[in-house]
Amino acid sequence: MRASVIIRSKDEADRLRLTLASLSAQTEKPEVVVVNDGSTDHTAEVIAEAATEMNLAAIHHAGPAGRSAAANAGAAKATGDILLFLDGDTLAAPDLVARHMELHRQHPNLIVRGETWHLRCTRPFLNPETGAPRAGEESRVLRMSESERAKSVVTRRQIRQAFDVIDSRAQPGVYPGFGPRKLLELEMEALKADSNCPVLWAAASGSNQSVSRAAFLESGGFHQDLSINEHRELALRLCQSGLRMAGTPARTYHMIHRSGWRDPLQDTAWERIFYDAHPIPEVALLAFFWASLSDPVPFPAEACIHSLAELAALADGYRELKGLKSVRDAHLQATMRGAEVR
Repeated sequence: MRASVIIRSKDEADRLRLTLASLSAQTEKPEVVVVNDGSTDHTAEVIAEAATEMNLAAIHHAGPAGRSAAANAGAAKATGDILLFLDGDTLAAPDLVARHMELHRQHPNLIVRGETWHLRCTRPFLNPETGAPRAGEESRVLRMSESERAKSVVTRRQIRQAFDVIDSRAQPGVYPGFGPRKLLELEMEALKADSNCPVLWAAASGSNQSVSRAAFLESGGFHQDLSINEHRELALRLCQSGLRMAGTPARTYHMIHRSGWRDPLQDTAWERIFYDAHPIPEVALLAFFWASLSDPVPFPAEACIHSLAELAALADGYRELKGLKSVRDAHLQATMRGAEVR
C-alpha cells in the first residue's frame, strides 16, 4: 500500500519549496503530485527543482481552476493507493505519511484526519526561509532584531535536520483566534471519543486528510462548485457510502498568512450549494455550530451548539423541515422560548 500526497498551490512558490522539503524528509516516502493552479510567480521553477530530488509529478493549469478542481486533477494523476491532501503553504511533520498509512493498513474504509497547527511569526514573510517581507510588511520586518528574525524564519535545514525547532514554536489551530482553535479541539476530541457519532463528517479537514484513491474516484471527488467546505461535503458522501472518519495525531504546520483566507461565516455562498446537495438539518446547522465558538456569539446563548454530538441530536428534532431558513428559524424560535428540542 502506497501513499500519494496531493498538493494544490497557487502563487506561493517560496512556501511551496518548504512544503516539498518537508515531504522529501518523510520517514515513509510518498509519491507527490503538485497541481500548480495557474500561478503567476516562480512556482513552476520550484516544482522543477524539487522533481530532481524526489518522486514528484506535476500538473500546470494555465489559469486557476479552483481548489476542488485542482485537487481532483491531482487525484486523477496519482498512482498511490491512499490520497493524502496537503496545502502548498503547510509543512508536514516527518512522520505525517507514516501515521496516516498506519491507520489505513490497520483499518480499511477510513477517512483519516490529522491535526493542523499554525506556525507563529511567519505571517509577514513572502519568503519564510529568507525573511523577505510581503508587500506592506516591509517596515514590520525591518523593525525585527537579527535574533528575532532568525527565530521567525523557517529553513530547509531545520525541516530536514531539526524539525523539533519548528514544532516548538507551533500552536494548535487553523488561524489565530478563539473560534478556529476551539473548533479544532472539539473536532479532534470527537474523532477520538465517539467513533459512532453520525456527524463526524463535519470534522473533516481540507488539508492533512487522507482517503483511499479508489473510494475518492468512485465518489466523483470534490464538489466542483465548492471552494469552502468542499472537504466536509466530500466526507459526508463518503460516510454515506460506508466509510468512517478517524483521527490521527499526525501534524501539519501552516505557515500563516492573511491573504487568500475566507471565513465561512462571512463568505456564505457555500451554504446553498452544500444544502442543495444534501438537504438535511445537520448541514443547515453547521454555521450555528461554528458561530457558537465566536466571541461574541451573534445570537442568544441558548441557541449555541457546543459539540458535534449536540449537533447530531438537535438535527433529529428538525428532520421534517426543509430549507436552510426553515431549520435555522425553527432552532432560534425553539431555543428563545426555552422549548426542549427532541
